[in-house]
Amino acid sequence: MVTMTENAATAIRTLTDQPNIPAGAGLRMAPADSGSLGLSLAPAAMEGDAVVESSGALLFLDPEAAAVLGDKTIDAETTPDGQLNFTVVE
Repeated sequence: MVTMTENAATAIRTLTDQPNIPAGAGLRMAPADSGSLGLSLAPAAMEGDAVVESSGALLFLDPEAAAVLGDKTIDAETTPDGQLNFTVVE
């Protein structure tokens, strides 16, 4: 199953700990139109999603995303210009 680093968990909590985001929300990974995996904030997991929880952060994986990611790790970093990037680590 996919895991996430503490950096990724912190980034997801930062995104979901907003007044306009409902409790139990998380970051959802699913196939995008471009053929890559897309990220979006989701109020809850969708039916069939795998749910990964780490340090209070929730990551929802579409079944196809879960299969593609396998046993990989999700990491996050903030670039010098303030952009948040999520990466997949082997």
